[in-house]
Amino acid sequence: MAAAKQLNKITLKGSAAIVSEFFFYGINNILYQRGVYPPEMFKQEKKYGLTILVSTDETLLTYLNDNVLPQLQEWLEKGAVKRLVVVIRESETNETLERWQFEIQCESDKSENGKPATKSKETINSEIRAVIRQVTATVTFLPLLECPCSFDLLFYTDKNLEVSEKWEDSSPCLIPNSEEVKLRSFSTSVHKVDGAVSYKFSM
Repeated sequence: MAAAKQLNKITLKGSAAIVSEFFFYGINNILYQRGVYPPEMFKQEKKYGLTILVSTDETLLTYLNDNVLPQLQEWLEKGAVKRLVVVIRESETNETLERWQFEIQCESDKSENGKPATKSKETINSEIRAVIRQVTATVTFLPLLECPCSFDLLFYTDKNLEVSEKWEDSSPCLIPNSEEVKLRSFSTSVHKVDGAVSYKFSM
């Protein structure tokens, strides 16, 4: 009997969980690669067939796991979030040095015949693996961050979305005359995520 690749039925809820998990590992990878936290504050974890550095800082983990990711997943399920941006700033001046921008498109969660969309977990993980590898490779061309830095997360949501008071309005933290590099995208067949990094170009 011929073997067939296992396809998973991707629901909206399942897709939101996959995308949220990607952002957990993606944000950690960016913070490690860009030296926002010292390297000794990270540990290795196996995910997507890669070894990814994940922070051991309890404050950061609580912020991500208890505040950011549950909220992100809820907004993804509602189709209410369009973009997530990781902003890296110089701590002393608050100047934005880098913007890691991820556009989120909610594709149809139904195929043409009305059944749930299908895509193998292997294929999704392979696409995510390529994105994370590319983020890791950016250290070869991004300017060295030689000053103490901090980070912020920006969410672009629907204007009519009711947002908890713990979330504040923010400026877009744009970088004048920035350079931009496109990153790879991945799709769950329900959500598609396209990335890019813009950075302050120093002569």
